[in-house]
Amino acid sequence: MSTIIAGGGADILADNAEKGKRKKKGEYRRVAADEAEETLLRRLVLNRKRLAAYKRKNKLEAYNTGALVHEKQVAFHKCLKRNRWVFGGNRTGKTECGAAETAYLLRGNHPYRKVRGAVTGWAVSVSYGAGREVAQKKLLSYLNPDWIAQIGMIKGAKSSEGGIVDFIAVKNVFGTVSTVYFKSCEAGREKFQGSSLDFVWFDEEPPEDIYEECRMRVFDRKGELYGTMTPLKGMTYIYDKIYLNASSDPEVWCEFMEWADNPYLDKGEIERLSAALDKQTLATRRFGAFADTCDRVYPEFDENVHVIPPFSVPPEWQDTLSIDPGLNNPLSCHWYATDYDGNVYVLAEHFEAGRDVAYHCGEILRISKAIGWRAMPPTALIDSAASQRTLAAVKSVTELFCEHGVRVNPRVNKDLFTGINRVKSYLAGENGRPRLFIFASCKNLIRELKAYRYGAGDVPVKADDHALDELRYYLMTKPQLKLPPSEKSELLRFKEKLLTARVKRL
Repeated sequence: MSTIIAGGGADILADNAEKGKRKKKGEYRRVAADEAEETLLRRLVLNRKRLAAYKRKNKLEAYNTGALVHEKQVAFHKCLKRNRWVFGGNRTGKTECGAAETAYLLRGNHPYRKVRGAVTGWAVSVSYGAGREVAQKKLLSYLNPDWIAQIGMIKGAKSSEGGIVDFIAVKNVFGTVSTVYFKSCEAGREKFQGSSLDFVWFDEEPPEDIYEECRMRVFDRKGELYGTMTPLKGMTYIYDKIYLNASSDPEVWCEFMEWADNPYLDKGEIERLSAALDKQTLATRRFGAFADTCDRVYPEFDENVHVIPPFSVPPEWQDTLSIDPGLNNPLSCHWYATDYDGNVYVLAEHFEAGRDVAYHCGEILRISKAIGWRAMPPTALIDSAASQRTLAAVKSVTELFCEHGVRVNPRVNKDLFTGINRVKSYLAGENGRPRLFIFASCKNLIRELKAYRYGAGDVPVKADDHALDELRYYLMTKPQLKLPPSEKSELLRFKEKLLTARVKRL
């Protein structure tokens, strides 16, 4: 009996010993797992620190790659036009994208453009002091010190900090060296002659003669111009040549940046500062709008709202064409459609000067066929003056159009004030919803809507309004829409001024 008990006790002791060993092994495993996890966490923290340090050192490679992305900056870099401009308010990120673009070109690793080798360019500021504080400082922040082959100084410290830089030579990915020179508009146009360049970056608006000289500097290399500016000077040549693109240069591109576009700005601060600024200051300092030195006829027009990408319009929406004829002056013709809700769409554009009626009719027929216009031959509204005959002409313009395959109707309402009122009503729409939409391909109509201004006596300046005239002819065939109360009172004031002026003349 005792033997059995003893034997049983030995078995129990052996089991307990085995359990103890397994327990210790489990503890060892848990300790080992904890140590491995702690080592992994330490490595992750170390890697994050190294990555942060790398990004600080290589700001260009970290630019717009994190959780916060400035979409307008990305759009600027993606655009392949050769004359690009950003109009932005203060702290919108406009100068950052100019500096990053310059660094991309110098390094030769632009994410969206093909750079074929070493490049030479200018960074142009309004003064040497402004260049040192803005363009120079921003660009250096995007250049890893290891990439810099040489820095030439004009004056001040021997290093770039505190001194005025003449040039920076940058090692590129091709194993050669690219160079950017810093220029000041204070030096005058003569200092901008002679060089052949791949790019010019304007940090703020240069004088017109310097801008034109810089265009010549990139001409032979098919180089590019790009500018980043706050348009505080108002409607200068930049407004006409870039924003309005008066010459219809296909290489011109621009965009506006405002505080809300910058993901790094605090929304509360944006609201607080916006509430503290007057309307005009807010327009320029926040939105980068051109300081308005005169009254726009169509302030309701917003390119971001009324201009839309072309799409395939149902044939039943197609309505008619409208024409403002011209020989030496441009002839303007647009194709109009109306949907079931009464919204008007401007689908296509023919706009050309110095051609005869036969040529214009040929182009109108060609475009009509290209866009699938169902009413062939097409019908069009036309300025009633086209029905007049002169001693030098056997046939009227109206008759000539009909002979060449475009059936025109000269019975249009040309009343200026009523027509402007009608256009404004369609731009403003009803209950905040616009009723007029223009395809982005109709560049001349868009340009005229942006540029149309009142002159003396509260009457629009009679210039560059050919597309607007035939837009009025067409919309005068459409129903009158109610304007918002504030806009209606403005129109009434305008009408009262006209009536007052007429009474005085009588």
